[in-house]
Amino acid sequence: MERLVERLEKAVERLETVCQGPGMCGEGSSKGVAQYVQAFDALLSGPVAEYVKISKEVGGDVQKHAEMVHAGLMSERALLVVASQHQQPAENAFSALLKPISEQIQAVQNFREKNRGSKMFNHLSAVSESIPALGWVAMAPKPGPYVKEMTDAAMFYTNRILKEYKDVDKKQVDWVKAYLSIWTELQAYIKEYHTTGLTWSKTGPVATEGAKAAPAAPAGVAPPPPGPPPPPAPVSSSTDDSASRSALFAQINRGEGITSGLRHVSDDMKTHKNPALKNQGGPVRSGPKPFTAPKPACNANPSQTTSPKAPPLLELEGKKWRVENQENATNLVISDTELKQVAYVFKCTNSTLQIKGKINSITLDNCKKLGLVFDDVVGIVEIINSRDVKVQVMGKVPTISINKTDGCHVYLSQSSLDCEIVSAKSSEMNVLIPTEGGDFTEFPVPEQFKTVWNGQKLVTTVTEIAG
Repeated sequence: MERLVERLEKAVERLETVCQGPGMCGEGSSKGVAQYVQAFDALLSGPVAEYVKISKEVGGDVQKHAEMVHAGLMSERALLVVASQHQQPAENAFSALLKPISEQIQAVQNFREKNRGSKMFNHLSAVSESIPALGWVAMAPKPGPYVKEMTDAAMFYTNRILKEYKDVDKKQVDWVKAYLSIWTELQAYIKEYHTTGLTWSKTGPVATEGAKAAPAAPAGVAPPPPGPPPPPAPVSSSTDDSASRSALFAQINRGEGITSGLRHVSDDMKTHKNPALKNQGGPVRSGPKPFTAPKPACNANPSQTTSPKAPPLLELEGKKWRVENQENATNLVISDTELKQVAYVFKCTNSTLQIKGKINSITLDNCKKLGLVFDDVVGIVEIINSRDVKVQVMGKVPTISINKTDGCHVYLSQSSLDCEIVSAKSSEMNVLIPTEGGDFTEFPVPEQFKTVWNGQKLVTTVTEIAG
């Protein structure tokens, strides 16, 4: 009973604090808190609350990530309250006010990088790719389009989640809808209250680095936790300074040497193009055919058969390089790269692409007879639903993932020999290792395995098929 009384007393104290200022209680609540802060609170209690709720039900890394996202949104609310009570500050003071949001964005993205082995990696990636949307407060004069751009960056991963769980787990589908609705609602909110940039008060003191919101908080909204974790603001801040970038390009800009490695193995030396070598050299490998998405029935949507081909595309959207629908293009080059950028290559056929510099990740999706040459990737290179692709690493890459692909040749460099190659539902995979003489030695990736029960667990080994 005593504890209950104490809790009631604390609740009364909070209510009294809220009602201290004029217009903070009853009919005058809109006078104490700016209208756009109240609108942001509605977003927090609506889409954000739903996203956090479903994330808790999913649990694990998804729940932890959601808590970090919520902390970032609460930090953004604190900045909105400051803006509603202060005049716009000088640039250096504004940067200091943005720091908590920036740090929280970085924390969200670092969590993904530290949990690449998570079963919910697609969920973590969807959030990490789009969380820079919180930096809209620093974007003028088009904060709304910036949020949409960041939201689009998450679509690749949310589509993978929907494809994996659509008929399996409705909760995962609901999670995607709830998360994306946050950014959809945020775009509408920005369009109404901050169309050309963050709206500052016309009166009151000029905001300074230590500016804080008034102690009163809107009724029904819990105050942010003490010492909120640093929130993120993806204001274009590259991690590479000019000196390191110059050094990097000096190292990788080797002229013709960049692509010369591709010619070390001629067609008459490749087993997949010279069947006679298979008969001479030993066992013929066989394995499961890669998964291919079923083609839509002819009567499902007749317009699909007559729809024109999508135009070829090679452009930078935000921090994503989009290379799509390229055919017979043998000189595609991406050279103006940054560490935070990613490359998404989709439906490219009989083409070659060279990516210079160091970027975050590369994804090949639904490509045929594509040659890719790249310098350095700090994250992962993913090859999905593709056929007859060749990938050459000139610098370093920690992980290459091959999934649902038939025919994939990976040429490693001396500095990338520690690369991890993860494959699933794929066939005709070969890894080519450089020799001292400058040639390559080809090694097939196993495709068939034997699994036995040893009395306690299943033991799986590679199967060597006799020719």
